[in-house]
Amino acid sequence: MSQKSLAGITAPARHFAVQLSATRRGARLARLLTERQLDEWGEPYEAAAQVVAELASNAVLHGRVRGRDFRLRLTLRADHTLRVEVTDARGDRVPCIPAPVEQQDTEGGHGLRIVEAYANRWGVAEAPAHGKTVWAELAMSHSGD
Repeated sequence: MSQKSLAGITAPARHFAVQLSATRRGARLARLLTERQLDEWGEPYEAAAQVVAELASNAVLHGRVRGRDFRLRLTLRADHTLRVEVTDARGDRVPCIPAPVEQQDTEGGHGLRIVEAYANRWGVAEAPAHGKTVWAELAMSHSGD
């Protein structure tokens, strides 16, 4: 095969998925596993680790159902877009961006602002068994690109 014909072949997406306990320890492990996996794939992980930390923390705090875990899924596409998905058991509790800080009466709701700051886009989808998946997509940047 010539060099020219190889250029048209795209690498398949890379996948990582793990089910974790819906505890603070599980949320912390989600972040650490994300860092390790992205490092193994040769990708920068700081922004993705922040997004995973927030989404996993929200899954534990707001999406927990006794006896049910949450799932972390990472998909790295050929164009270096990373899709982060965190699935929890509470489809009835859908996250939304809180009011601007100057209009808030409470301390909560800042986590999704962090997700919004790092992600190109994010959203929520229904998941099986009355759950939900909160997802975010990030363009992975390399210092040499």
